[in-house]
Amino acid sequence: MPLTSIRVLDLTRLLPGPYCTMLLADFGAEVIKVEDPKVGDYARENEPKLDENSTFFHALNRNKKSICLNLKTDAGRESFIKLVKKSDVVVESFRPGVMNRLGLDYETLKEINPKIIYCAITGYGQTGPYVNRPGHDINYLSYAGLLQLMGERGGKPIVPAAQIADIGGGALPAAIGILLALFEREKSGEGQFVDISMTDGVISWLQILLSGYLANHVEPQRGEMELSGGRACYEVYQTRDGRFLSVGALEPKFWQAFCTVIDREDLIPKLAAPIEEQEHMKEEIQAIISNKTLDEWMVDFAEVDACVAPVLTFAEVLKNPQVRAREMIQPLEHRMLGMMKQIGTPIKLSETPGKIYSQAPKLGEHTEEILKTLIEEEDIDG
Repeated sequence: MPLTSIRVLDLTRLLPGPYCTMLLADFGAEVIKVEDPKVGDYARENEPKLDENSTFFHALNRNKKSICLNLKTDAGRESFIKLVKKSDVVVESFRPGVMNRLGLDYETLKEINPKIIYCAITGYGQTGPYVNRPGHDINYLSYAGLLQLMGERGGKPIVPAAQIADIGGGALPAAIGILLALFEREKSGEGQFVDISMTDGVISWLQILLSGYLANHVEPQRGEMELSGGRACYEVYQTRDGRFLSVGALEPKFWQAFCTVIDREDLIPKLAAPIEEQEHMKEEIQAIISNKTLDEWMVDFAEVDACVAPVLTFAEVLKNPQVRAREMIQPLEHRMLGMMKQIGTPIKLSETPGKIYSQAPKLGEHTEEILKTLIEEEDIDG
């Protein structure tokens, strides 16, 4: 696997950091979760649970090992430093300054191992006036200007169901930054510090909206943007059976096909009509969509290129032939429960694909094994 020779020390908890290191582990990196002996990763306690750990924890921490170290003690720090000497990457998500107080900051660790790549994932990064502020996904979306734009026209901002800042703004840039640093190390032989701000990450998502504002200084309005409420051709409509149909007929050819199927060819020239007319078109289209069930509409659109899709439940996602063909839900043997299901990796490599090969570890499951290996390696080096 592409990262088989890479050892990652993961001090992170909950979602952003564990998602980042999960991606690395799926492609062969040896990821060692360094956990507090008393509580470990807080995600272990979430509900629902599969065994003593939550489904959330199992999903994010497959393919990893767990070691318990109390980094507030001399013995714990000493063991961690020994691990750093034999590792490639350290990932942490504490507030800035925490690792400095422990004496385990990047400047200290690079003296011990100049090749170490140190990635810190925080809400606001290592610089700026907000550096010590606490926060969660909703706060980072707020400061980035994205939450203000989410929701319906005239309504309040809507909190998204998935954690955009945690994953899109934190975990994914962190994984990319680590891989870039590993690639650069092949040339220079030196590690470096990877500073990831989840707020920065969300701002970088605003390529369409913020770039427009930078050019014309016109604030986009909630529910009136082309891809968020401003077009009848890009909307969700309710069917007769209370289900929903998503329409993404942005291009003229798709809009023409959609209007033809619903028998409203008169709407074809109005694709880019003003916002008030778009609202009126939505009402008329909704009245038409309400006449049939979701299944009936899917039959009507089955052979038509109109960018129309059913809004699926999780139960339907699991049965969906596209999801199955892409192996996005995979089986994994569980020590107590037999077979369990896991979300597959979204990165498909033709020659060295990712793999789910072990379940999430128990708290401290590999402590003895890893510390014993360190002692043996020291004896050999000595």
